Amino acid sequence: MAMDKGKGRAMELDNPVQDGSTLPWVEKYRPSGLEDVVAHKDIISTLDRFISTNKVPHMLFYGPPGTGKTSTILACARKVYGPQFRNQVMELNASDDRGIDAVREQIKNFASTRQIFSSSFKMIILDEADAMTLAAQNALRRVIEKYTKNVRFCIICNYINKIAPAIQSRCTRFRFQPLPSLEIEKYVDHVIDNEHCNIDSEAKAAVLKLSRGDMRKALNILQACHAAYEHIDESAVYNCVGQPHPSDIDYFIKSIMNEEFVTAYNTIFSIKQQKGLALQDITTCIFEALDELQVPANTRIFILDQLAAIEHRMSFGCSEKIQLSAMIASIKCGVDLAAKNK
Repeated sequence: MAMDKGKGRAMELDNPVQDGSTLPWVEKYRPSGLEDVVAHKDIISTLDRFISTNKVPHMLFYGPPGTGKTSTILACARKVYGPQFRNQVMELNASDDRGIDAVREQIKNFASTRQIFSSSFKMIILDEADAMTLAAQNALRRVIEKYTKNVRFCIICNYINKIAPAIQSRCTRFRFQPLPSLEIEKYVDHVIDNEHCNIDSEAKAAVLKLSRGDMRKALNILQACHAAYEHIDESAVYNCVGQPHPSDIDYFIKSIMNEEFVTAYNTIFSIKQQKGLALQDITTCIFEALDELQVPANTRIFILDQLAAIEHRMSFGCSEKIQLSAMIASIKCGVDLAAKNK
């Protein structure tokens, strides 16, 4: 789960905000200890052994957003340093400090100093490290080598392929997988009870579905819905997030398959404008709905290929009206292809 990262300074998390009602829920319910971290039990047990034997290596945490990478290392650091956490830990966000100066100055200055009357190593947490330039990563490699005696690095990223092999080889790697729905549901239930959310089971299922294994996303959706609605139902969740409702997607598909091109276009465009939906989200939902359609394999392949091309063109800022037309035409062509092959 994400947090407001310090920029070239030691962390100050031992001075908590007194009024928890003003905090985002991702911060209010952030695990404070390793035992509170959701899932990843193998990783937690390994970190516990590192700490108990005082043999903490450089670490590389990688995996999708919202899977607990930052929360895990902060909990680990609290266990190692206790009340000295503030002085012994520095956290940098590489997406803010992308250049080589951040490595050479901020990291080096912190790494090259030692705490008086302390024999323990310091810790530098470098979040979103896959945003660093190659030059900055090469500089970081030299800093890691030079200050290994008194500093441990924890590098956090989403995409490990964007981390230089030289840095990967100097770290113990831990992969954080998307959280299982059951684990997210347990934590969401805990938050619902604490915050007295009036939410029905269909709405909770929608939150879990939209989170896609991302705890941060689940809590943000839940908090947004709680702030906007007295009673949270399934429609409230989709309206709050701005995602197409499953019933809308079913209606779109039926319209494309059963109506004329112009009628289907006007129907989808009207609902899209009325509800403020993004074509990117509609395309993604139609892709997911294809699994439930009884269509031949070659038809499914054709439609998926066309949807991928549409998504690619949208990433370059192409007209949504033209791409909506292309999406409708692609599905209609796929249906015609299936009919001819019967």
